[in-house]
Amino acid sequence: MPEIEKAKRIKKLMHRSGYRGFKEVDLILGGFAKAHAAELSETEFSQFETLLEEKDHDIFDWITGAQPTPSEFDTPLFSKLCSFTPDILK
Repeated sequence: MPEIEKAKRIKKLMHRSGYRGFKEVDLILGGFAKAHAAELSETEFSQFETLLEEKDHDIFDWITGAQPTPSEFDTPLFSKLCSFTPDILK
């Protein structure tokens, strides 16, 4: 992927991750995107974009373990995201 296109995708991903309307999810996803977006593989990047299509409350419940993570999101990327999540939110 050309660097300009990748930079645009990263910028969009970071915005969508950090301004969702659910403060805790903003902090988790936005912080993760800021820390890791540039190093994600194309597959991980696509998985993260797909995750952003889900409802904030569902994402929060999956991360905190309040609900089981659906199989389509039970990926190494999601494990990284859960490991990144501050303990206070779990």
